[in-house]
This record gives sequence, C-alpha cells and structure tokens, in this order.
Amino acid sequence: MPNEQKREYEILKQGPEDIMRINAEAWAFSPSLEDNPLVMSTTIDHLIESPGVASIIFSQRKQYHYDYHQTQMLIEIANIYKMLVRQTKILSLQALGLSTIASAYLPTWQAQIQEILLNHMRQDPIGAYILLKRLIRQEKIKLAKCQAELHDSYQGYVDILAYLYNLLDSTQLISTVKQDLSGHSVGDREIYKTIFRPAITPDFIYTRLMAQPPINGIEKDVYSVGNSDIVVYDQFHNIKHLYHLTPPEFKLTEDKYQLLDLARNVLSEHRPREEEFLEPERLRKTFYNIGRDLLQELGDNRGLELSQLELHELATILVRYTIGFGLLEVLLEDQKIQDITVNSPPGQSPIFIVHEEFGDCETNIIPSREDTESWATKFRILSGRPLDEANPILDTELSIPGARARVAIVQSPLNPFGISYAFRRHRDKPWTLPLFINAKMLNPLAGGLLSFFLDNGRALIFGGSRSSGKSSLLGSGILEIMRRFRIITVEDTLELSHEAYRKLGFNIQAMKVRSALTKGGTEVAADEGVRTSLRLGDSALIIGEIRSTESLALFEAMRIGALANVVAGTIHAESPYGVYDRLVNDLGVPKTSFKAADIIIISNPIRSPDGLSRKRRVVQITEVRKHWENDPLAERGFVDLMKYNPITDELEPTPELINGDSEVIKSIAGRVSEWAGNWDAIWGNIQLRAAIQKTIVEYSARYNSPEMLEASFVIQSNDQLHKLIEEVRTVEGAIDNKHVYLLWEDWMKRAIKQLSEEKEGAV
Repeated sequence: MPNEQKREYEILKQGPEDIMRINAEAWAFSPSLEDNPLVMSTTIDHLIESPGVASIIFSQRKQYHYDYHQTQMLIEIANIYKMLVRQTKILSLQALGLSTIASAYLPTWQAQIQEILLNHMRQDPIGAYILLKRLIRQEKIKLAKCQAELHDSYQGYVDILAYLYNLLDSTQLISTVKQDLSGHSVGDREIYKTIFRPAITPDFIYTRLMAQPPINGIEKDVYSVGNSDIVVYDQFHNIKHLYHLTPPEFKLTEDKYQLLDLARNVLSEHRPREEEFLEPERLRKTFYNIGRDLLQELGDNRGLELSQLELHELATILVRYTIGFGLLEVLLEDQKIQDITVNSPPGQSPIFIVHEEFGDCETNIIPSREDTESWATKFRILSGRPLDEANPILDTELSIPGARARVAIVQSPLNPFGISYAFRRHRDKPWTLPLFINAKMLNPLAGGLLSFFLDNGRALIFGGSRSSGKSSLLGSGILEIMRRFRIITVEDTLELSHEAYRKLGFNIQAMKVRSALTKGGTEVAADEGVRTSLRLGDSALIIGEIRSTESLALFEAMRIGALANVVAGTIHAESPYGVYDRLVNDLGVPKTSFKAADIIIISNPIRSPDGLSRKRRVVQITEVRKHWENDPLAERGFVDLMKYNPITDELEPTPELINGDSEVIKSIAGRVSEWAGNWDAIWGNIQLRAAIQKTIVEYSARYNSPEMLEASFVIQSNDQLHKLIEEVRTVEGAIDNKHVYLLWEDWMKRAIKQLSEEKEGAV
C-alpha cells in the first residue's frame, strides 16, 4: 500500500515554485485523487510534511498533474488535520469536564469524533463535513430533550462539533461544492470529479493536457484534424470557449507509450548540431527514419507487432517530441486556428488561440517550462538571430509539415516572468481575391478594382490593425500579377508563401532582411535590402511590412521612377491618414516621396455589439492625389473610391469612382490606347474582372467545388482573361467585355468538368 513507503515523494524546483512529485509506479491502482480515498489520504499525509508546494504530480507511466488551485484545497485540509491532531483535549473531550452521569456518553462521543477526524477527514473531507452537519443536527435534538445534569456536557460536545464543522465550512473545497451537496451520499466520490481534474501526459511529454472535458460544457463543434480530435465547448463560467484537443499521442496503448519513452531516451543521446537545424526538413527526415527503425527494433524485442501505419504514427510523434515543437505542432495543423499565444510564466496558464469560427478560445494545453525554453533555443538556432538579455525580442518564422507561422518571442528583462510566444498561423495555400469575396471581406467590385490596379503596375499600401488580414490581402494581390513578370519580396520574417508561389509558376525571389527589433547581427539592414532589389532588374516589389528605414529607400525609389512595375507593402495603420502619419511623421518619409503611393487599402476587424465576435472587412480603398502641399486630409489629397457601409455590411463605390473622377485610373488609361479618354471602356474592364470573380464564387458554391477559390484555379482564370482579351481585340479590332466574359465562362465550364473528372479519378 502507498502509505507503507516512508518517503515516496520528492520536491522539485521549477522556477520559483516547489512541485511535489509522488512516485506511484509501485501502486496497484491509478493515482487519482478524485477516485481513490487512499490516494487522497496519502497525499494529505505528504502535504502535512511539505505544505509549501504549488502543485502535485503523480508519476505512474504517465504524469498526473494537479494544479495550484486544486493543491491549495488539499493543503487547507492538511493544515486543519494537523492542527486538530495536536489539540488532544478536543479529540479526547477532556476539556468538557464531564459530570459523572455524562461520563457514560464519553466513549460514544469520542468514537464519533475519531471516526470523522481520523478516517474521513483525510480520505473524504466532504463526507466528514456532511457527517458533522448531520451529527450536529441529531445532537441538538438530543440536547433539547436531555436531563438538566447532562445539558452543559451535551452543549459542550455540540460546540466542539460546531467548531470542527466551521473549520471545514470555511475551506475552498467545501465552498466550491456547498451548493451541490443536497442528496450527496457519504463515500460517493463523483463530486470530487467536479473538483479534481488532473492534466495527464505520457512520461515523454512535458507539456500538460487537461484530458477531461469541462463540467457543464456545451459542445459547439466537433471535428478531427489528422488523428487529433477537437471539441469546442461553450463554458458555463467562462466567456471564452474551450478548445479541447485530444492528440494521437494521448490515445496510445500502454505498450506504445513505453516504446516511445524508450525510443526517446535513446534518441536523446544524439543531440543535433546547430548547423543541422539550418536544414530542418532534412533533419526531420533523418530523425524520422532513425526513429522508425528504432521503434521497429524495440517492438520486435518486446514481441510487439507494429504495422507500417502504426510505425509511421509513432515515428511522427517521436520526431515531434525530440527535434520538433511538441503539442504546438498539433495545434498548428488545424487550419481553423489563426493565432496561438503562450503566456508566461510557463505552467500556470493554458495556451490561448484565435479560432476562425469561435474567436478567442482557451485550450486544454498547459505548456511546461522545459518546453518553452527548448522552443526558444530552437528558434534562436533556426533564425540565426540572438535571443538574450541584450536582445529580449525575436521575430522569426516556423515551418513544419502542413503549417507555417510567424513567431514573436519576448523574454526577460522585457518580460519579467520568463518567455512568452505569439504565433500567427499562415494559410497553407495563398489567399485569393475570390476567397476573400467568399468570406465577405470584400465584394466582387472591390476585387475587380484591386485586380485592375495590380495588373496595371500601381503602388499600393495595405494598411490595417493587427489581425486585420492586410498581409493575407497582400499575398492574394501577388496572384493578380501576371506570371510573366519577376517578383522580388523583401521581408524581415518570411510570411509570404514563397514555395507555394514558385510551385504555381511565379518568377519570385525572396530576400530576408534584418528585423527592425534586432540589434546588429549578420543580416542585411532592411533599407539596404530594398536598394539591392532595385539593382536586380525590372521587377514587381513586395515589402512584407514597412517598419522602419526601408520606407525611405522604398518611397524615394518610387518617386524617381526606379520601379516600373507593381510596388506593394503593408503597414500598421487604421486609416489613410494613419498611413500618412506613420510614414511621414514617424518614419521620416518626405511628403513629396509619399505622393508616389497611388492606392491605400484599409482593412480592419469589425466587432459585434456584444464584443463576442468579429469579422474582417476592407473598409476603404482610397487613392492618393498628387496636388497637395502640406496636409493631404485638409487639401483633399485622399479620395475614397470605395467605402464600407456598416448598415449594409458592404463596400460601396463612391460618386468619384462611379463618375470616373480618379486620377490614378485616368493615369492608367493614358497608357492604353483603347482606354485613353474612354471611361466606359475602363469601367467595363473593372466590371469584367468583378463579374469573373463573382462567378467563380457562385460556381464554387453551386458545384460544391471549393478548389475553384484556390490559387491554382484563380491563376488559370487570370491567364485566360489576358489571352481572351487579346484574342477578342485582335479578331474584332476592339475589346468587347461582354464577349470576353462569355468566352471566359465557356472556359470555366470546361475547367469545372475537368476538376470533376479529376475528383472521380482520385476516388
């Protein structure tokens, strides 16, 4: 039995906290406080000896972790028990000064108190509380009927029972369940399952996971990602939803757990060199192959037959917990997750996420100190950037099979409580304008207008607040640039999906520059990166985010005409004037250079009145006019072409756009013979693009073909549009937009048929 072992626990130091780790390997039962009274009494005995611990971990093939709040409940009971044991007069009832006639009741009273204190207090404190309550009620009835000689002694006994009752009544444990005790049977431990809910992890995992669903939680969604099960709950006492994850590593048999633990111990002896981390894909393949062979060998030695599918699953898990990022990778596999936040200090709060359907959620995952520190080391090596007291901020990216994310890390001294992380998950495939139309972030006319500007080599700035979708919108704009042109991107953190663009046939070259938050290092400064891009020939230039000195080089190049193709970038600003204020007043771009910008697109989150949900919307498409001197706002330097109407939840064209009062569009028209002086022809081209994008969205829904919204199909559509415009112009001597649309629609129907045949062939 567990209490036969004298010292079966140890106190571990984790940062400023002491953790009690109880070795339950030799126990013949599961180490569950909620299920087993013997486990509870043994734990309280240990807490009497070591009452200063912050949490409790039972080790029995898995780690069962009871957090600070649950541990404090037990420490309160342990302290009460310890105090009462020392009060021998109370236990023996000697303080009552019993009369001769009352002495006959002494053995019964002592037995009742001994039963409650010595047996129930440690094993079942809720039961002890209920027994005291019932006993007080019974003894008060007897007190009212007892002989006068017995009254004082009886009253003294009732007072002792009330004293014990009040001690328990003031504890957190009883306060938590007091409203639910009606009809509770002493000895029934179901009620403890509402209080004690351990985070359970296999031995080879440090990060904890709350395996049990929330009490009174209402299921809002259930789905799977790979072999992981996800349930989103509406929580009764919490305004945030709970994202409850059950990954494959928590569904393995005990034999497989032990196999993984053995394999991890063997692989831990091989520590990859820093240079190996510079090729993470190759490193993963190497560890996967080694791990699979090792698992096969260990399984054979133990007489455990493993199929190829089982070996693959185990090897994948093994890679995740050796050179990978553990449960963080499982979260990133879910395409519905947009942001992941890991707060400090580690081990005290769960990971938080932003879900595309349910907004801000908390998860059932509690990261450990070991994991958060291990991640920091890996990110430092992967990025080649410093992360220390002199450089407490690190911006980098993470690329794992099936997911990419931007990573921001903050540590001490800026973060006084340790290391914290913010992950912005990128979509696996590039965003497209039809996808944004389908998501109602913009409408077809806005999509057609943006396509028109991008296809005609304008300078665009995508502004917005954090999480407004501006970077994704910029990425969708790249698809509107014809693949015949070269594209150069300049980013301090690689957010754009360069590999995807390359596979789609784009002539794209990525350049990575020093982060504005990094001091020194071997990376090239952002402004020098922009100047270098100008020496690489005629190219479209995409700036991931305009942050600092690169803005001067960029706008100066735009002003003198050094860039003859599309120039586009993002910036944090919530209005066109906010873009101007940030660039001119904060970053020092000359006003004359700022005028080189043609179009500003502002996107922002729109919150619901209750604050519980939000939607992303493009709220302004504004042109920057050139004939102002000091203040573009006062001198009408900003002219809205489209503006968001919150009543209709729609981007609506302004009179300036409808009437053709746009200097940028006129400038474009002046370079195309068919458009010069012909507003109807220009407007027809914009509407043609809008109609095509609207049709793609409608046909995608009609034929249940979401792949029509993806980059591959959209690029084919754009290519066809250019070819058909040229074909119609050559044959008819003019561009008939209606004829172009009909020809394009015929092509689309053939493309849909081909997609359908490919699906059937795949099945």
